[in-house]
Amino acid sequence: MKSIKELYRIGTGPSSSHTMAPRRAAGQFLARHPQAAAFRVTLYGSLAATGRGHMTDRAILETLQPTAPAEIIWKAHEVLPFHPNGMRFEALDAAGGTTDTWTVYSIGGGELAEEGVTPNPSAEIYEMNTLTEILGWCRRTGRSYWEYVELCESNDIWDYLAEIWQAMRRSVERGLDHEGVLPGPLHIARRAPGYYVRASGYRQSLQSRGLVFAYALAVAEENASGGEIVTAPTCGSSGVVPAVLYHLQKSRDFSDARIYRALATAGLFGNVVKHNASISGAEVGCQGEVGVACAMAAAAANQLFGGSPSQIEYAAEMGLEHHLGMTCDPVCGLVQIPCIERNAYAAARALDANLYAAFTDGGHRVSFDRVVEVMKQTGHDLPSIYKETGEGGLAREYDLEA
Repeated sequence: MKSIKELYRIGTGPSSSHTMAPRRAAGQFLARHPQAAAFRVTLYGSLAATGRGHMTDRAILETLQPTAPAEIIWKAHEVLPFHPNGMRFEALDAAGGTTDTWTVYSIGGGELAEEGVTPNPSAEIYEMNTLTEILGWCRRTGRSYWEYVELCESNDIWDYLAEIWQAMRRSVERGLDHEGVLPGPLHIARRAPGYYVRASGYRQSLQSRGLVFAYALAVAEENASGGEIVTAPTCGSSGVVPAVLYHLQKSRDFSDARIYRALATAGLFGNVVKHNASISGAEVGCQGEVGVACAMAAAAANQLFGGSPSQIEYAAEMGLEHHLGMTCDPVCGLVQIPCIERNAYAAARALDANLYAAFTDGGHRVSFDRVVEVMKQTGHDLPSIYKETGEGGLAREYDLEA
């Protein structure tokens, strides 16, 4: 597996696969052809189907157009075989002739891949790629998941996670301060500030849940408005992990060092899913985004409360298992309905999974690895209309061109 630095990325919303990765791809192609007279970019499959709502065209054009004119071509019903999120970049000369082409794919979490191009093997820094292997290592050595992360990562991993945590905190706090309406044709009012204020009027048990909702909404609304967030594991699910950790630090006074270890544990679980299945909504549906985020947050919470490696694995397993089959059906192609509410519910569910696991000895029948396998197969079995195309489910009755 690669570094968890590839999983946690600081960037701008609303989508890691539809905004962050296309912006990166455009920048890389521009660096190869700084003298091009013009550019043409063809978007395929899910990138074309929901790209307008996800600001894919804006991300690409803002990168290319300061250098040369650029044109976007949309081919929503043409899906390239390697991945649903395909892009074809063309550099053009003054006569309009193509001088170079590059086909690249956004595979989730802001990452890019090329068909037939083997990733750099030096980027693989984790020898063990399944939770079963890693859990066995923890039991043999008496060490925890975050210690395995520390063993495999470079010396600056804690500095990196400190930066990630500060970015997560900022996204929560900005979202709590921002009021108004989110961009796009749905005219959705921000709810995080109101949830935060109203939560103070409840008794402690309900107040706790209300605050978690508020924190998750804050980040998800920042993402929806193109604000700075951290992929955890994606932009669309970026509110879950910060909400849980922010709430636990504020309410239980956990130190920053313990939060960093929880982030390391969460990142390890997210990494296992990314390596063995997918975190791309266009490939496996929202189970690979919000479902994985819930698993990560559940593992992080259980780590903070002193759970054993078996209990942590169980908490994460429940977080993912109970999101199996979740479709990705963004209304109007925007990362708003149902994405924002899903972040809030998944954050609460992560805390429930942590509590449930804490009442057990960690023993259970279905392993985290098995749920990852099932999630991958379920995602492949889902019809394409439920995988970030805006053609099915909740998105069906809405006009993407609105």
